[in-house]
Amino acid sequence: MVLLIDTNILLDILQYRMPFYDASKKVIDLCGRREADGHIALHSVSNIYFILRKQYSSEERRMLLEGILKVLRVCGAEHEKVVNALKRKDFTDFEDCLQDECAASINASYIITRNISDFKNSKVKAVTPEQFLDITM
Repeated sequence: MVLLIDTNILLDILQYRMPFYDASKKVIDLCGRREADGHIALHSVSNIYFILRKQYSSEERRMLLEGILKVLRVCGAEHEKVVNALKRKDFTDFEDCLQDECAASINASYIITRNISDFKNSKVKAVTPEQFLDITM
């Protein structure tokens, strides 16, 4: 099963956000055990690096991201997909539209996110970590 992990799921773990931490960590653990094929969008890497700047030093952020990339593979949207995302009026948040384009480009089974309402028009079905665990467990 191929998954695109949204930025907010990784932030649940890296920022120890309760009550979301446990379910998000279980999904990433499945990817770490190769029970799911986990991916992260290229732009999520830079977003996480930026968001964590107040909590972690540059060196710590680099180490955290290197650890994530041992578990998740980076995927990106090609030029054509980015142009398509810009033209899509069915998404109010361009970043979420890019997530969807990345997920579609890897034929993801699911986008794992906290914000499923932002993906109501996505090509790839969006589910919360809890929903995904209910489906797979």
